Formats: sequence, structure tokens, C-alpha cells
Amino acid sequence: MGFAHNNVLHDNHFRKDWQRRVRTWFDQPGRKLRRRRARQTKAAALGVRPIDPLRPAVRAQTVRYNTKIREGRGFTLAELKEAGIGKKEARGVGIIVDHRRRNLSEEGKKLNVDRLKAYKAKLIVFPRKAGKPKKGDSTGDELTTETTRVTSFSLPAGTVHESPRKITDKEREFEAYHTLRVKRAEQRFDGKRKARAAKKEEEEANKKK
Repeated sequence: MGFAHNNVLHDNHFRKDWQRRVRTWFDQPGRKLRRRRARQTKAAALGVRPIDPLRPAVRAQTVRYNTKIREGRGFTLAELKEAGIGKKEARGVGIIVDHRRRNLSEEGKKLNVDRLKAYKAKLIVFPRKAGKPKKGDSTGDELTTETTRVTSFSLPAGTVHESPRKITDKEREFEAYHTLRVKRAEQRFDGKRKARAAKKEEEEANKKK
């Protein structure tokens, strides 16, 4: 190797035994099999339980996708309260809880509350001690019924599209934009109008005195 100009002299290390320092991954197939067997053993030890945890049905974001329903991260505390399930109890029976999520509509809240109630109706909770069932544990004939492991609790259908039809005369006459503007104005000035009406009533009452 020649040298030219006023450059730094090369100090290349070509005699390092790098083959000994290379990390190989030849045991990957064996590890994969070992992890799979460990999962199977753990599932057998845990007994009959839902394979997938229950998650809420939520609308996808933006106007483009909000007609579709997908699985959310977890149920809100308000949904659990209305369904009669405690947040600590929920985690123990395969229901995911998200304390940060908020309900923005009554329809969405009702959808998930119904989902929780349907799940709870199908759920069989075996007591830890057969002779001492705790609150929320199944008792009696429920413990002897045939059990199945639910793979997934299906999501409800999204927006159902209407079949094509003729527009009625009433629909043609309806002014959607004007109606929305009026409703928004009524909502905006509702407080002031109520205050003005109350003040007027008070003045009239004082005049009668």
C-alpha cells in the first residue's frame, strides 16, 4: 500500500481473530419450538380461559374511516361501572381496561356496555376453593356445564348502507345547512336567553309588589 501527500498514515488491524467474536443464531429454530411448548404448558396449567382478551368496539379515526368499527385498547371506567364490573375484577376475567379513554357519545358507550354484558353472561368463573366461592364466582349448575374457549368475541357490524331509493318531496324541501346554523345559534345563546328571561320575571315580580 503506497502513501502519497501529507495524509495520516494507515493503521489497519488485520490480525484480529474476529471469527471468535461473531455471535451466531443457529439455535433459533430450537428456541422457537421451546417457546411454543412453554406456551402450551402454561395454557394447560391455567385451565379453561378466553384465549384473547375482550376489547371495546370503537370507531376508526377521521371522516374517511369513521364508518368502520375496530377493536380499541380497553374499556372505559364508565362502561365497566354501567355493566356492573369492577376494574380489578375486569383484569382477572380477561377484560382490558383503559383508564385514559373517554366516552364521546351515548351510542358508543351503550354498544360497549352491551358487549360487556353479553360477555359476562357467557363467562363462567371457577372459584379458587371449591367450597368457598367468592363474590362474582359461578356456583351451582354453571360449574358443571360444558365449557368452550372463545377465540374472539366478534365485533358488531359497522354502518349499514341503505339501498338506493327516490328522494321524497319533504327531503327536497329540508334545508340542512340552515337548520344546523339555527340549532348552533340556539345552543350558543341558550344561557344568555335564560338569564334574560329570569331577569325579566324578577322585574315583573318586583313591579307587582
